[in-house]
Order: sequence, then structure tokens, then C-alpha cells
Amino acid sequence: MMTDFDTIIIGGGASGLMCAIAAGGRGRRVLLLERAEKVGKKILISGGGRCNFTNLNVSAENYLSENPHFCKSALSRFTPADFIALVEKHGIRYHEKTAGQLFCDGSAREIVTMLLAECRAAGVDIRTHCAVNAIRKNNRFSIETNRGTFRADSLVIATGGLSIPKMGATDFGLRVAKQFGLRIVPPSPGLVGLRLGAAEMRALGGLSGISVPAEVSCGGQSFREAVLFTHHGLSGPAMLQILNYWRRGQTITINLLPDVDLAEAISGWQKTHPKTALKTRLSEWLPKRLVRHRLAPPFDAKPVNQLSLKEIAAVTRAFQAWDISPTGTDGFRKAEVTRGGVDTAELSSKTFEAKRVRGLFFIGEVVDVTGWLGGYNFQWAWASGWCAGQFV
Repeated sequence: MMTDFDTIIIGGGASGLMCAIAAGGRGRRVLLLERAEKVGKKILISGGGRCNFTNLNVSAENYLSENPHFCKSALSRFTPADFIALVEKHGIRYHEKTAGQLFCDGSAREIVTMLLAECRAAGVDIRTHCAVNAIRKNNRFSIETNRGTFRADSLVIATGGLSIPKMGATDFGLRVAKQFGLRIVPPSPGLVGLRLGAAEMRALGGLSGISVPAEVSCGGQSFREAVLFTHHGLSGPAMLQILNYWRRGQTITINLLPDVDLAEAISGWQKTHPKTALKTRLSEWLPKRLVRHRLAPPFDAKPVNQLSLKEIAAVTRAFQAWDISPTGTDGFRKAEVTRGGVDTAELSSKTFEAKRVRGLFFIGEVVDVTGWLGGYNFQWAWASGWCAGQFV
């Protein structure tokens, strides 16, 4: 069994597979090691099983990092169009959903099958059920595993973050970075639901299961998507997005009617429907349970013609400037991605090689670059993997 390679990639997810394809395509002898029984497990469950594989609107503004400029080089060198070309080469049908999100018409398995076909064409050696026990470096890297020891000139860490541990996520990549003296930006759950305190949850009793389009704002950032009320807090795309900008102690503002000037609408109803109860009018726009929650007595039963300007302002705030104070998140168990990771100051933005450790590369989610919901994190995986693959 061959034990010597030009490069070894640890991690058979999106970024690792793309790096293997790029490096193998250059004629490099590539070994990809995956601890699980198969590669691409997170790809298979993504996008509800249809894999939101990229977004047509990718730009550096869609990513968070201590260095917001780091991602620009890779994203410009391997674009959504480049990945789409690969998808079309394999005859995979796809469609666009909200805001540039691209999904397979069929199954996410088509993306994994495509990547494996490209790996075979590039001569990549893939070993699954292969757990790494130790990494050593002298002139070359020596990787000790449960399936033997392998050596290579370069080593790529593509092991992902801490999100969804039931899928096999661990802190392996961060431990390797620490082993070689690289700084870590403390990891935290990203794209995950928010939890509320006991008192706030009691006040929200009865709203669980309601989903409404809304605008949520925090930290100078806003998102307009669905908000979902859960048994222990708030979720849905809008909340997952704003979580990346929320810090403990901050409030999040919810506008339940972002397309309406509510004060002006109420003034209009006072002329056209003066004796109609305010809750009746609002229930035409929002679920009745939510209207009852936000319309405290005496506003709930009042006809609109009895509302004073002060009361109209109070109602408007209740629906369009609703401040909530999360106490935490649903954690890595439910998180779609990991914020933080290997500090980008430690890496070359062109090659992804560690500046202080020749031949050591970090790509994908293990790096301190986190994308928005909607295919942005997959595009980061493809781009960082492809770019590193040109240099390993």
C-alpha cells in the first residue's frame, strides 16, 4: 500500500474534496483521509437534502472574519460561475430560489457523486474509516493513523468546525493549529437559533410554531426573512442570519411589518373603518395569536377611531420596533457553521499556507471566515479548497 504522497488532505468535506480535485488535476499525488465511513456527509444533508451549493450574489460583504478582506482573493479566483460550470459539466439540473440561492433539482447526492468522479479523474486516493492519531513534521509531514503511517511534503487541514457534532464534527483542526503554534479566533456557534430567558418565554407562550416574514436588526446589520417562534426562543432564516452579528448582552429588534407604515395605516383606518377593532385589521396581516400577544389591553379590543396619537405610537413600536434580549443560542449541536477558527493573519490569502509552517495549509470552515446563510459557506469551501489546491 502506497504510503508516500505529494500532499495529504485531512477531511473529506466540501473544501477537502475540492482541494484534492485541484491538486490531483495538477498531477500531484494526493491522499485524502476521512475519519467517517464516507465523504461529504454534511453536503448530503444540506439544503434540506438538495444542497444549496452556491449563491449568485457572492461578495466579500457576505462573510464575517476578524480580517474582512482575507476572503476576497479566493472568492475572486474561484467564483460561483466556476462551480456552476462544473455542475453543468456533469449534467446536474438546478434552480434558483430566494436571493440567488442555487439548489439541485434532485438530490445533494448528485454533488457528492460529481466530486467523487472528479477525484477519480484526478487520481486522488481516498481512504475512509481513517482516524489520525498523530501528526509530526521533520523535513516532511508524517501522519500516523489507524490504517498506517503516511508521509507527504504538504498537509492540508480541511476538517471543518465544531457545528453538528452528531455528524462527526470535532476540534481536530484547531488542535493541529495549536500544535504548530498558530493563533485561534475563539470558536462560537454560527447560523443557529437564539434562546430567550424564562420570563420572556413565558410572555411568548402560545406562539411556538408561528413563522412570519420580518426584518430583524442588530449590530448595524439587518435581514428580511422568516422568523420562527420555537419552544425555547427564536429561529428561522432571519434569526440564523442575525445571530452572526449578535453578541451577548445586545438586543435584537424585530419589525413584524417591514413593508408597512403602520402609523399611517392606522390613521387611514380611522377614516375608512372607524369602528373596526384594531386586532381585526392587524389579523389580516399577521397570525391572530401573534397579534393578541403584541396588542396588550386596552388596545386589543379598541376600535381604531378611539386610538390617540400616543397610543398609535405605542402600537407601532410593539409591532415594528420589538426589542428582544436573547440569553444565548442553541449551541453547536444545532449550528450550521462555526464562527471563528484559525486566525487569517496566520495564513496566506493566496495559498492558504501557514506563514510560519511551510507546507501546512488550512481551508474551509476551520478558518476564521463565516458566510451568510444561502450557499455562501459552500462557495467559501469550494474557493478556499481550489485555491490551496494550486499550491500544495
